[in-house]
Amino acid sequence: MTTTDYLIDSTLVLLVLLQIKERPLTVRQLLRPVIVLGVAVASYLHGIPTAGNDLVLAGAFVLLGGAIGVASGQTVIMRRGETGEALVRCGWLSGFFWVLGMGSRMAFLVWIAHGGSTTIAHFSAQHSITGAEAWTVALLGMAAAEVLGRTAVLALRSRPSSMPRVLVEA
Repeated sequence: MTTTDYLIDSTLVLLVLLQIKERPLTVRQLLRPVIVLGVAVASYLHGIPTAGNDLVLAGAFVLLGGAIGVASGQTVIMRRGETGEALVRCGWLSGFFWVLGMGSRMAFLVWIAHGGSTTIAHFSAQHSITGAEAWTVALLGMAAAEVLGRTAVLALRSRPSSMPRVLVEA
């Protein structure tokens, strides 16, 4: 695992942890994880292997990442402010889902780098997965689905019609 791997995963986790304090949801907050994801995809995606069960592996990881991202987005604490803006705060459950996705990928990569590569090679041979590029695509797909799923849910939930305005009594 390279320094870039650690930086990208850590940055994505940090972006959610920065939302522990309630603040207005902005387009910038929605796009920041997508931009970090774009850097990761541009750095690591060199093609999409389609032989054997490579696409099945990628599809399974994309579904898992999407489920985690949607769960994270659904569990963000959100309310309307006095002026009608969407106020968001990352609660424990939302943070758990986000760190689960990002942390599991990081743990998987650390495990491979420190002795798990033989097990992965054996698993890949048994299940017709053609090699490291298939795993890279699967992990990137998982990250992309997680980021895009969470971002889409937050964008949809922040629409004025999706959230009732909270009346504040003086």
